Amino acid sequence: MPARVASITHHGAVRLSYLVLARKWRPKVFGELAGQDHVVRALSNALDSGRVHHAFLFTGTRGVGKTTIARLLAKALNCDTGVSAQPCGICAACREIDEGRFVDLIEVDAASRTKVEDTREMLENVQYAPSRGRYKVYLIDEVHMLSGHSFNAFLKTLEEPPPHVKFLLATTDPQKLPITVVSRCLQFHLKRLPIGLITDRLAHILHAEGIETEPSALPLIARAADGSMRDGLSLLDQALVFGAGRIGEADVRSMLGTIDRTHVARLVDSLVAGDAVSMLETIRALDEQAPDYDRVLTELSGLLQRVALEQFVPGSATESGHDPEVVARLAGQLAADEIQLYYQMAIMGRRDLPLAPDPRAGFEMALLRMLAFRPVAPGSEPTRATAPAAAPTRPVAVPRPAPVVGGSKVHSVTTVLPTSLEGWLALLPGLELGGAAHQLAANCTWLGLQGSVVRLRLEPGKEGLHTAQMEERMQQALQRRFGAATGLSIEHGVAGAEAPSDTLAQREARAAAQALAAARAALDADPKVMELGERFGARVAADTIQPNR
Repeated sequence: MPARVASITHHGAVRLSYLVLARKWRPKVFGELAGQDHVVRALSNALDSGRVHHAFLFTGTRGVGKTTIARLLAKALNCDTGVSAQPCGICAACREIDEGRFVDLIEVDAASRTKVEDTREMLENVQYAPSRGRYKVYLIDEVHMLSGHSFNAFLKTLEEPPPHVKFLLATTDPQKLPITVVSRCLQFHLKRLPIGLITDRLAHILHAEGIETEPSALPLIARAADGSMRDGLSLLDQALVFGAGRIGEADVRSMLGTIDRTHVARLVDSLVAGDAVSMLETIRALDEQAPDYDRVLTELSGLLQRVALEQFVPGSATESGHDPEVVARLAGQLAADEIQLYYQMAIMGRRDLPLAPDPRAGFEMALLRMLAFRPVAPGSEPTRATAPAAAPTRPVAVPRPAPVVGGSKVHSVTTVLPTSLEGWLALLPGLELGGAAHQLAANCTWLGLQGSVVRLRLEPGKEGLHTAQMEERMQQALQRRFGAATGLSIEHGVAGAEAPSDTLAQREARAAAQALAAARAALDADPKVMELGERFGARVAADTIQPNR
């Protein structure tokens, strides 16, 4: 059962005080530390070989074991049996360090002792020999909080401390440390802990404590811990109180504000069917639970990510916490580009949620946006992929005309190969191209479609952009959009009568020139600018004018 420590009141009655799980289950030896094998191995080798540096810097997010490792190192250095990676754990020094009362382990909270006077007071005591142990160990937590003057006062001692002193520094924000401090330490970065590892650790603790547990509840706690074992144990304590000494999935979901994943699966089923009525009914059922809609979108994007992975690595969904049968079924029903589209919209929906009239309205619009942009022809049912490895069969979609907003076209998603120059130029912004590959595509004009081969001509003078690697990237982008059978042919030569010589780069250059000309004309006509010219002979430097973006 959870540990309790007996204390005596002033009336003489015995009272039990609860010892939180994070303290009770703090690792006592290096072997109990979870997920930081790279640090444990290095420190163990240093201790066993006698090559122990005088200053260590432990970095990493909260609750991953920075101060725990520092205390274990202090124990290994001061164990009565000698310096080793395996302290006995039963001698007076080991027990006093475990209990937090070892006089030669000086723990400093830099967040509350930022002044240079505090640092100088600490350094004045460095010269004195240990009172009890072999080494005097200074553990400075959140060391990045020290002031600049404090660091300056600390540097010389940190570089050449007395032989009986070890400095152990811990921080969650190493970027704020002066490089002069970092360079004087052996630095170890502690990793965020994976969900599976936290789940296993929680299960081990609950089994040892004899607490009734629903296994499905533990991944929820582990996910909410966000890579921190200490946060996971704190949430476990909270769940024990919430569930009256029992860990149940329903209680944990209620405590964390998470939702039943069957609702999320139903939402994706509605997307597959294109059924807005069913989708809104599911949202109404969700709303009765007063959910955090940002978290619902997170769950939705997480399910879509697992479905996408299942298509490429069948069977991987067993490690996700989602129902493997649901993930496998959706992987067979959804096409790869649909999943990517829905995933991106779920992510963007989270960004837009604070701007919505209310959270539910923002969530509904994110889902309706997914329905509106489904890559399916109006009135037709899509043919779904029957195997993850097979390319999805697509109906012929009718590209919608791009609406004009503020003089610029908004390009819509289409799933058919372009057949004209305008179709090619409308397609380019939606292709997954960047850098030199995008430049190559932007400087190509349309020649035509030969079967499933896109024929392009590179603008004269741009031949340096055309490399085999960049052409391959363009072809891969086209194949991701239109299927593996899509080919690409890029020709060189001068403009002729076969096709109009126009490229995206040329259009963008013309648009930029027009915008610049308009900006110059607006400045020339501005009354204040005209007045300055008349009164002071001032003139606008033409090369400094930039149009509004």
